[in-house]
Amino acid sequence: MRFAFIDDFIPAVVAGDRVIEVADLLEPIPRLRPQDVLVGLAARFDEFRGPLEAAARDREGRPMDSVRFRPPVPQPGKMVCMAGNYMESGTIPEALDVDAFLKAPSSVIGSGDTVVLPDAPAEVFHHEAELGVVIGKRASKVRASDALDHVFGYLNFMDVSARGINPNGNNSFWWQKSWDTFGPIGPWIVTTDDVPDPQKLDIKLWSDGELRHDFDTSDMARPISEVIEWVSNEVTLDPGDIIATGTNHRGLGPMQDGETVELEITGLGRLSVKVRDDLKRTWVRETVAEQEAREGTSH
Repeated sequence: MRFAFIDDFIPAVVAGDRVIEVADLLEPIPRLRPQDVLVGLAARFDEFRGPLEAAARDREGRPMDSVRFRPPVPQPGKMVCMAGNYMESGTIPEALDVDAFLKAPSSVIGSGDTVVLPDAPAEVFHHEAELGVVIGKRASKVRASDALDHVFGYLNFMDVSARGINPNGNNSFWWQKSWDTFGPIGPWIVTTDDVPDPQKLDIKLWSDGELRHDFDTSDMARPISEVIEWVSNEVTLDPGDIIATGTNHRGLGPMQDGETVELEITGLGRLSVKVRDDLKRTWVRETVAEQEAREGTSH
């Protein structure tokens, strides 16, 4: 099932090229915010799955191009992002020490929205294409063997990063990761029943039609189950939280004013965002791998 929020955060399911509003079916969920609807659905999916599937099958819906897709997780309680979790097609000989960071929930935007590059002394602003995992069941100190039972679904996650802002001489995740608009997600969540194997998904990202990221989730140093085990050993994960599972850094490239950046993971739809930079800064249009080849260096 593909679950989305559209227009004024109306709950919807997506079937083929149709979008079907389902707010009436989710009325039993107590809510003050759109996030409450997502949390309630994730935690009680077994209860709502049948009626939602019937709506996707029987209701007429609207054309996909007639709606605005909003962030499918409007305000996650936590976004835990893995810091280096790929073998990068064999260029990293062994798994690095496991590490992660928290990204501000306020950075979230949806497909069709705009990444705004801040007036900050960054060396470059990078896109990072990642598979996002949406938690559906509270997870605290879970074992890897049970970890996927705590997942509601998967989505496209773009981790935008500002590089080289080091006011205290340190490479700080705070200055890199949590600016407003630096967390594009969507356009929808695909529930686990429609993702047979999340470790066999292609991840591709384009900037103005130029392919940059092109890798597979089978290249993860630590699979999703182990990531959830490790993260939940330190912090409790709640329904509606997101884990971003890392990227292949060889495909990182600059984001700059006027570009359209698109991310597509097998079966998860295509996330598309515009980029705006009021300072009109420019960088060489090349990936990290291309830069290293040009300079004769390697990471």
